[in-house]
Parts: sequence; structure tokens; C-alpha cells
Amino acid sequence: MPENNVKDMSRRFINFITFVDLPIKKKFRLFSVGVLFWFVMLFVVTMAALFTVNQKTDNIVRDLIPQDRLAQKIARNIQSLNLDALELSRTPDIRSALRRIETSKARLEDISAFLSALQTGGRVNDYSRENGKLIETFTTSPVRGDLAGEKYVREMTTLQGILVKKFQAFTDQKMENLRDSNRGNVKLKDYQQTLDEALALSNNYSANTSHLYTENAGTINSTVTYTTTIVVVVLVIAMVLLGIFTIWISRSIANPVKSIIEQIHALGTGDVDLSKKIAIHSKDEIGILSAEFNGLMESIHGMTTFKKVIEEDDTLEDVYSRLGNVLREHVGIDEFLIYEIPTNQNKMSPVFPLVLSDNESFCSPDILDSSELCKAKKTSHAISSMVYPHICKQFQIEQGKEHYCIPMIIGGGTGGVVQLVFDKADPRYQDQHDIDRKVFKARQYVKESLSVIEAKRLMDTLRDSALKDSLTGLYNRRFLQECTENMVAGVMRRGKNIGLIMCDLDYFKQVNDVYGHNAGDAVLKETSDLIRSSVRTSDLVIRFGGEEFLVVLLDTNKDETMKVAEKIRESVQNAKFKVQDGVLKKTISLGVSEFPIDTQLFWQAIKYADVALYKAKETGRNKVIRFSEEMWTGEQF
Repeated sequence: MPENNVKDMSRRFINFITFVDLPIKKKFRLFSVGVLFWFVMLFVVTMAALFTVNQKTDNIVRDLIPQDRLAQKIARNIQSLNLDALELSRTPDIRSALRRIETSKARLEDISAFLSALQTGGRVNDYSRENGKLIETFTTSPVRGDLAGEKYVREMTTLQGILVKKFQAFTDQKMENLRDSNRGNVKLKDYQQTLDEALALSNNYSANTSHLYTENAGTINSTVTYTTTIVVVVLVIAMVLLGIFTIWISRSIANPVKSIIEQIHALGTGDVDLSKKIAIHSKDEIGILSAEFNGLMESIHGMTTFKKVIEEDDTLEDVYSRLGNVLREHVGIDEFLIYEIPTNQNKMSPVFPLVLSDNESFCSPDILDSSELCKAKKTSHAISSMVYPHICKQFQIEQGKEHYCIPMIIGGGTGGVVQLVFDKADPRYQDQHDIDRKVFKARQYVKESLSVIEAKRLMDTLRDSALKDSLTGLYNRRFLQECTENMVAGVMRRGKNIGLIMCDLDYFKQVNDVYGHNAGDAVLKETSDLIRSSVRTSDLVIRFGGEEFLVVLLDTNKDETMKVAEKIRESVQNAKFKVQDGVLKKTISLGVSEFPIDTQLFWQAIKYADVALYKAKETGRNKVIRFSEEMWTGEQF
């Protein structure tokens, strides 16, 4: 790696850890915070380790050891029950047998008490059944949440119940005939077999508890080892950084002074590159002058770049979006709205953001329907409540809110308004001088964008004229060609159909021949209005050519298109077209097809509707014909 790169990386690292980019007071303040940070780091690591050790130790002391002790006591009682059973089977004396039976019952009760303690937790008293003395007292926690423990208690409780029954059967038989040992031995073996099962179950649970004890003890040892290592590493890092900071902090204060002198001298040579900044490595009091100069150069350079970028944007929406992002990110204004006022219209609509809630709009919604209510639009100059309070009646006054509205003068008129809103409760906006600077910068960006917005609006107007029929205002065939792919894809994705209705006025040529082309144009306009009023706003009505119209019904169900076509036919039939010499009655023929029911090709479905239309013409006109396969005689589309 080149030596210069190594030095540059070293310098950046040192600058980072010595807080070069902060004011001098903050440098030393953060130095104290940094020292405190390392102490806090050590404290956090130590406390985390202590918490882990305490948790594992508590688990061992409070849960594992008492639960294992209870399992061992249960196993001890089971073994004692086995010995009692053997002694009982050999005892010929009824008094000795009764005493042994009472002892065994007490042991079974102890097992039940121990299982209850495992299940619910609490204090456990263990008595010797030989002499009745208290052996020990301890407290245990319940096995809730421990799958192995819950399984052990559940299975052991079941076995304990079986033991009681088998013990009772064994003792009953023994008491019936103390001399007949054979009958007693049969019950004894059955009883001992259950005892063996219970003993194995307790031993398995005790072994599992011992394994958990070993795991927790290992975790404690690992935590202590890792904590010791981390504490040592943190101490070493803290000492190294403390030494570096102490050595370099003085240099971080002195170096910016030298850098300022060098860069001002370079600027005096006549270098006017707007992207070139003074290389200042700190933002403390020494670098304020350089920062101000760099800010000015950056603003000029940013506006120049901004205009070049928006000139290359494809749509007017992109331009408004970039202007909005610039106001927020570069100018530093959080609350603002950009309104557009279409040419020759008395409406205005938000274009950034596009959709406003009641809380996001600062003005009365009436201005959207009547732009003349907006004072900035009406006067064509900036309006500010900071200059004259309550200057605009449409601004919905909020406590501490001030507004500054900038009209966008396009083509000699107001083509939009940029509204800036400042909350005087915000510490950033309490300085009026700072607000003025932000407003000035925002106005410059708006000014730079006006020529681009005007050009884009003109291009949009030209594009709309290319996609719409100038006579009827309906979309033309070119528009259908451009939107077909997206429209078909959306309908197929939703699993719906597209209804197609091809409409043609009957004997329209006679209107032009008898009444003139002006009357013909009037009939076409009114017919287009009738068709539009007969379909949903989401459907498309296209002037396909001459007196021919195509209706595209989106997301329809099967055979629904015929009802709409009949509705159009009746509307035209019942209409009275006004001409110079009176009233004219006209009819219309319609052909219907459905995509993708009739065909998987959208344009072929349009052709099918056209074929059905001509079938309607041939069979008498003023009717609706649904396309069927026998109408199509072409070999291919």
C-alpha cells in the first residue's frame, strides 16, 4: 500500500477518535464521556456476567438440587417399600405384619407428598419412618416449564396410584391367610415389579437432573472465563485510545489553522471551480469561516447540478419529487407542500406529497376547487405570515405555525404554489435569520426549476393531445396500443375478463350529407357522452375511427358485457340530437366479445367484436350481437 494512503488512513482514524470535527469544548467534554463510557462498559460486562452466574446458580440451588433430592428420597422410599414387602411376606405374626403394613402406608404417603411438592413447590419435611424423627426440612420449586420434570411427576403419580392398589391387594391376601405363603407371593411379585418400575423412573430423572447440574456448572465456569478475558481486552483498548487521544488532541486544534491559511491562499489564485471546497478537517470555532464559504459554494454548485438533473427527468412528477426532496434534505425544511395549478383551470392539486390527509394539509380544502382563494396564486407574489400575521384567510392557523408561500410563475401566470411551514416551537426555527436563509435558498431552487417545469408541462400537453381525440375528448387508438400490455396483465392476474363493445352509429353518413359536418360533429360528441354515462368511470371509451367507438369494460363477469351494450343501445335510441332544423333521432349497432373467453389474444377479441358489429348491421341494425365462432371465417388473425 502506498505510503500516502497509509498516512491518510492513519490521519482519519486519529481524527475520529480525537473528535476533531467537534467544537473545542465538546472535544474535552466528550473525552470525559469517553472515559466514562469505558467504565460503563466494564460495569455492563461485569453485571451481565454476574447476572448469568446468579441465574445459573439460582437454578442449581433453587431448582435442580431440591428436585434431585426429592427424586432420591422417592427412590429411597421405594427401596424401603421393597424391603418392607419382603419382611411382610415372611412375617407369621399378625401383630408384626400390621406394624409393617402401617410403615409401608406411611412410606407411600411420603412418596405422594414428595410428588406434590415437585408439582406445586414449597416446604418439604422428611421424617424417618423407623423412629418418627425429622430428618431434614428444605424448600423446592415446582417443575413447571421443565418437560422432563413434568413427565416424571405425571408418570410417577400414575405409578404411585398403582402401587397403592397393588400394595392393598398384597396386604389383603397376606392378612387373609398368613400361613399360605404361595398366594401371598403371587401378589408380592406383582407389587415388586411395579416398585422396580417406579425405582427406575426415579433413577432416570435423578440422572437427568445431574446432567443439567453439570451443564449449568459449565456455563458458570465459561462465563467467568469469558468475562475475565473481556475485561482485560477492554482495559487494554481503553488505555491505548486514551494515550492516542492525549497525544493528538493538541494537533487536531492546531492543524485546521494551517489548513485554512493554505486553502485561502489557493483560492486567491483565481480558481473558480464551484465544486472545490476548502479542505478543513474540523468543525470547531476555527473552521466556522471556512464552513460558511464552503456552504455558499456548495449551494451554487448544488443548484446548478439540480437543474441539470431535473432537465433529464422523464416526467413532471419526477421534477416535483426532486424539488420536494431538495427542500427537505438540502434546504432543511421539514413541512411543506407543492401545489400545481393546471393551465386554464380554476383548480389546484397537491403534487408533493400526492395525497394529503386532513392533518397534513395546512390550508382550507376549498382552495383545491377554487384556486383564486389562494392569495399567492391570486396576487402572483410571495405571501408570508411572518411579515403580516393572518395575511391569508385560507391558512388554517395552528399554534406557533407560520407559512411562506412562493408562487411558481409559468408562462406569465401562476402555475403552482410552494408552501413552506415553520413551527416556531422548533428550536431550529426560533432564529428568524436562519428562517430567512432557508426561505431564500428554497426560492432559488424553485426559480431554477420553473423553466424545466414549464417545458415538461408543455410536453405533457402535447402528449395528451396525441393520445386523445380532439373532437370528443375520448382516448384514441394510440392510447389503447400503449396501455394494452399493462391492462391485460392486470386483468389476467386478477382472474377477471375484459368486455369489448364495438359501437357504430347507423346511417351516420346521411347526417353529414343532409345536415352538414357541424351537425355530424355535434352528434358524435353527444353520442360519446351517452356512451360514457352508460359505463363505469373505471372503464375505457375509445373513439376507434369515424363514427365507430370501442368500449373496454374492465374486470367483468361472463355475459355482463351484453347488459352494458344493451344499455348503450337504448340510451342512443332514446336520445334526441339537436340539429339546426330541429331534433334528430339515431340508432346504434353494437358487437360484443369477451377476452379471454372468446380468444387468448386481446386484439383478436377486438376483431371479433368488430365482426359481431357488422353482423348486427347486416341483420337490421339497432341491435346488439354477441360474437360466436361461426361468424369468424378468417384462417388466422
